[in-house]
Amino acid sequence: MLTRVGTWPITIRVAVATAILMVLLGLAASQQVLSTLGRLQDARLQEYARLHVEGLAVALGPFALHKDIWEVYDTLDRARANASGERILFTVVADDRGQVLAATDPARAPVDSEVAVFAKDAVPVGEVTASNGNSVARVMAPLSVQGRDVGQIVTELDVSDLVAQRRNAALALLAGNAAATMILVLAGYFVMARMLKPVELLAHHMGEVGDTPHPIPETAIPRSDSVLARLLRNFNDMAGAIDARAVAERRLAERERFVSLGRLSSSLAHEINNPLGGLLNATDTIRTYADRPDVVRQSADLVDRGLRHLRDVSRVILEENRLDRSGRPLSRSDFEDLRLLFEPETTRRGQRLEWKIASDDDVLHGLPSAPVRQIALNLLLNASSAAPDGGAVSFDVHEEGEGLQLTVKDDGPGLSEAAQMRLLSEAPVEPGGGVGLRLVRDLVSGLGGRVACQRSEGVTRIGVFLPAADKGPC
Repeated sequence: MLTRVGTWPITIRVAVATAILMVLLGLAASQQVLSTLGRLQDARLQEYARLHVEGLAVALGPFALHKDIWEVYDTLDRARANASGERILFTVVADDRGQVLAATDPARAPVDSEVAVFAKDAVPVGEVTASNGNSVARVMAPLSVQGRDVGQIVTELDVSDLVAQRRNAALALLAGNAAATMILVLAGYFVMARMLKPVELLAHHMGEVGDTPHPIPETAIPRSDSVLARLLRNFNDMAGAIDARAVAERRLAERERFVSLGRLSSSLAHEINNPLGGLLNATDTIRTYADRPDVVRQSADLVDRGLRHLRDVSRVILEENRLDRSGRPLSRSDFEDLRLLFEPETTRRGQRLEWKIASDDDVLHGLPSAPVRQIALNLLLNASSAAPDGGAVSFDVHEEGEGLQLTVKDDGPGLSEAAQMRLLSEAPVEPGGGVGLRLVRDLVSGLGGRVACQRSEGVTRIGVFLPAADKGPC
């Protein structure tokens, strides 16, 4: 669930922002319209009340001065009959002491009762309004004769129609604003979605899983927006460059592998040449001393051991170059074969080799053979190249946690900064530097492992941790 506004898609954020702006604008416009309508209504109401009260004051002044109750009542009755519409609900006239003289409804306002009961909520004619939402407005005005106050008039006006007009206007504005807001929100959403479609296409291609992103088809690049079109074409150029770099890295990796095999072949030539010399001596001995069974038997034993050694070397070379080895699980024999391949290199350079495999096949079977052998071989060749003639190289394999720990040590000068970048980071491989250490990093990353490099007391230690796959139920 999206809980933060910043995580919403931009199309949703634009639509929400449009809705908020439209609501604010609608509120301001509606308030202005209702305020104008209220001023017009109040002006009309005040003008109506002023004419009504002033007319009554002129007619009732002399009668109120003499307290002629029947004439006051007769005048009120004739004024109500002649009034247009039914806005006048009730009128009461009082003398200068505040005693009721007459009213249009005598039962409600008896003669000589207090007019203050009706005057307490009344307002002057110039202040009457229908904005308070009440359906009845009460106004009061003084009765004057030749500048002398002889009483007062209190009138109730029916303003329910004005209140209904204002309420209907508010509802109409609300409905219109809601419809306009909804239309603009939907229009804004679809317009933004259409405008951002190339950006979403770019984000989709940039987020594709794989070694290299796929270029965007030319038909999907907009022709109307030059900025977006240039952005998408720049992405296509970048995708092509990444693809070319990936191809170059694969070629360099293959070349590095063949170089490693060439180095091993030169070392193995010495390993094979020595037994061949012994075998030739043994055959000469057999020919020379064919009549001596004991000598023939010893020479035959020597031939047998030499041939077996050559068979083992040939088997390991064939195994290393098999194409169907990627699916085979790792085992201790893989490390023994690796030692047979690598040991002639250290022997040629007079280096001491320490070899320790402390893991059982039950643990090793959780990892594939091919990438692990390649990781170990590249690190061993790098360690032997770094160590001086007569130096020391060690290889240790043991179980650690839920995986396998491979450790290669040498007493060479240590890895350069560029070599550490190849082994420990994702920085691009510089041309001409080889990709042996980069291949190690890629293989370890593909197996979900991690690489660490330490140097202390003149010894470089490279550790590789490889998590074992679940073996499942037995």
